[in-house]
Amino acid sequence: MKKTFKLHIEGKNSDRLLERIKHEIRKYLKRERRKPLPAGVDYWDFDCKFGLTEATAEDVHLAEIIKKIDAVSVSGGEGFYVEIIAAHGIRQKRPAVYDESEDA
Repeated sequence: MKKTFKLHIEGKNSDRLLERIKHEIRKYLKRERRKPLPAGVDYWDFDCKFGLTEATAEDVHLAEIIKKIDAVSVSGGEGFYVEIIAAHGIRQKRPAVYDESEDA
């Protein structure tokens, strides 16, 4: 999903428009997560960018997107650009933690 959203459209309630945008993003994420995983992949990861325009978009974590949308809305911004691309996620093993009490 690569899309520029407007927060103020004449004749539309801004609060409802904001909720519709959030719903569209969540719906896209659910749809992508339902797709079957390729062999050797553990989960769907997402590469995300967010900014006021496509040119100023910066990499952000998926969990931060809704917070950034709210921040733009509160600051009175006219719109924003969001990019969410599904990527293959492979779980990494945690490093073994050495416990000194096991030696005693």
